[in-house]
Amino acid sequence: MTTPAVLILLGPPGAGKGTQARRLEEKFGLVQLSTGDMLRAAVAAGTNAGKAAKAVMDAGELVSDEIVINILRDRLKEDDVAKGAILDGFPRTTVQAEALDGLLAENGQSVNAAISMEVDDAAMVERISGRYTCAGCGEGYHDSFKQPAAEGVCDNCGGTDFNRRADDNAETVGARLEAYHAQTAPLIAFYDEKGQLSRVDAMGEIDAITAKMTALVETAIG
Repeated sequence: MTTPAVLILLGPPGAGKGTQARRLEEKFGLVQLSTGDMLRAAVAAGTNAGKAAKAVMDAGELVSDEIVINILRDRLKEDDVAKGAILDGFPRTTVQAEALDGLLAENGQSVNAAISMEVDDAAMVERISGRYTCAGCGEGYHDSFKQPAAEGVCDNCGGTDFNRRADDNAETVGARLEAYHAQTAPLIAFYDEKGQLSRVDAMGEIDAITAKMTALVETAIG
């Protein structure tokens, strides 16, 4: 029996982790596991770890690393992750990364690859802060890359009202990128030292990024 693969995607908000994770899921039969989704499912299912998480959350406190690891331990035993998992949002610290290594070792597993989706911060600020959508149909636009054919009129539905997310501004995006780099730098060093880190330029065309990531994963999981 083949040992289930474990991939970790690292990258700031807007780097395209969600898009690439979905493509890797389809290509390799993996399952993307988000910490938030696992927590909600465990609480809803009433597992022991879920009950512990609910008690902590009901008290307005943060769920401990130990509880998250226990929830992940339960999740990795489910049938749909027989081929492996892509971890999204975990680990966030080197302490969590060490705990994850311990959990995987219980099953004879290890992290096959930690893929860092590298971006140009200035370009990311422009990419995210320029986004807006049609209030009527949700069609997406961008100040630099995709303007409506007729100024102020949605190409799709003819609407004239547009929305921008309050946090999609240059200052907020810049702060989020700084926080990401500060938080993730130790993790990148952790996986680099273990020989598990791969870096992918995430600023190009989506299909080209997918091709690079697919080649990396094929090598990592054999």
